[in-house]
Amino acid sequence: MRCQFTQWVLAQSSLEIQVAGDLSGLATILIILLLVATAVALITQKLRIPYVTGLVLAGLPINEVLSRRIGLDPDLVLNLFLPILIFEAAINTDISRLRSTFKPLALLAGPGAILSSATIAVLLKFGLGLAWIPALLMGVILANTDTVSMIAVFKDIRVPSRLSTIVEGETLFNDAAALVSFNLILAVYETGSLTFLEGVQELLLVALGGSLVGLVIGYLSLPIFVRLDNPLSSLLLTVAISLGTFQVGQFLGVSGAVAVVIAGLIFGNLGLSRSTSASDRITLLSFWEYASFAVNTFIFLLIGIEINPTIVWRLLPAILLVIFAYQVGRILSVYLLLSGVRWFDRPIPLRWQHVLFLGNIKGSLSMALALSIPLTLSGRGEIITLVFGAVLFSLVGQGLLLPWLIKRLNLSKVSDVKQKAETLQIQLIASKAAQDELDSLLKSGVLSKTIYEEMWAAYQTRVAASEKILRDLYNQSSGRSATESGNRSLDAIRRRLLLAEKGAVNEALRKRIISEDLVQTYIKGLNEQLLKLEDD
Repeated sequence: MRCQFTQWVLAQSSLEIQVAGDLSGLATILIILLLVATAVALITQKLRIPYVTGLVLAGLPINEVLSRRIGLDPDLVLNLFLPILIFEAAINTDISRLRSTFKPLALLAGPGAILSSATIAVLLKFGLGLAWIPALLMGVILANTDTVSMIAVFKDIRVPSRLSTIVEGETLFNDAAALVSFNLILAVYETGSLTFLEGVQELLLVALGGSLVGLVIGYLSLPIFVRLDNPLSSLLLTVAISLGTFQVGQFLGVSGAVAVVIAGLIFGNLGLSRSTSASDRITLLSFWEYASFAVNTFIFLLIGIEINPTIVWRLLPAILLVIFAYQVGRILSVYLLLSGVRWFDRPIPLRWQHVLFLGNIKGSLSMALALSIPLTLSGRGEIITLVFGAVLFSLVGQGLLLPWLIKRLNLSKVSDVKQKAETLQIQLIASKAAQDELDSLLKSGVLSKTIYEEMWAAYQTRVAASEKILRDLYNQSSGRSATESGNRSLDAIRRRLLLAEKGAVNEALRKRIISEDLVQTYIKGLNEQLLKLEDD
């Protein structure tokens, strides 16, 4: 008996030592990756190349110098990294701006994604001789656009805000659509057959079910968030919402990604505004900005680590065909579909379409989906290599060309009048926010009435000065071009007001307060005014 007990103790001790050794090894690898990321940040900043591109290139030789093999785990990406990235993007997305670009967004994320996927699948089916299921899977994987690289470029190079909103909105809904389509094709592969009607029903069930889960969790979280006075507790709640919503959706058999998108939009647009403290909101948004940055850092480093340059070189002709296929798909989805936007919405300028085409950059989700292909699927290894090769070209080639293209298209040109007006608007927004915070401090008893009035008056002086200069700027008549520039700078505000009118009228119609025939005439007039506004 004592001998058996001794053996059991030794076995447990051995297990603990092994686990400790594994954790020590993981900690060492984590430290190495962090140091590599820091070095990449310094080098890319000096060379003025995209940070994510530098991460991928830096990751290529890492596995050759480490004694322990590391790589991209698809479960880690889909269940941890993806919900964090989607939630961070959603809480920073203004629904009013999203609504103003809904039509081109719907085209790109809906018919555009389907057209691109189908084009890629057909070209790879006949170009590489793939079966339909592998070809369709690759179509969905490569039609997905990871716009992290584009957003990173937009932070360094100014672009029109409508273009930036289209890019952010596309990636927000594109990830969810790719996951839904990927799982639908796998269902066809596993069941052997699926009729068109069954496919549509499954698609609607997954998408609408995910939206419902996101709505329920998003709205249920709002009263809890309002009652939390501690910003750290609020952080824990948002993390639980992002990860928990995805898991609940997956458990119920609906789209977890769609659920996270909806929950994030609700929380970002309704929850953050209910926070009583500006410092709490800043803490929350700063945390999610850091979380997104850290996740992207590890993802793109792991992408570079996962890619084997030797195998990519060996399959280069096939990879070039894959690259050609997804570029053709993107050409059709961008240039063909967006050319018809002018019939029902403000047209998308051709220069913007060039950016959307070259910004067709692949990333973490494409690689995670490729690694998630069932082991039983014939040619799985070849598919993964082809996708990895395409992702490498996309991140490096297109990632380096995109900043050059944006500068060449002169999208970042801003008139002196508009730049001055926006500087004054910043001062107004900041001063008004400070006054709101002073009101909150006075009500909570932190400030005395005397100190409050003195500080409030100082901010009011800044507000009055900024408003006067803005008024003079907009009313100046010294030159027509300057006046037009000033008017254009007001279009973003006019658009928000018109959208607010439209939303209020539609809500009144829904409650049957007003008659539909009058509403349609009024909304038609609002739409005509929206179409006349310049792109901001």
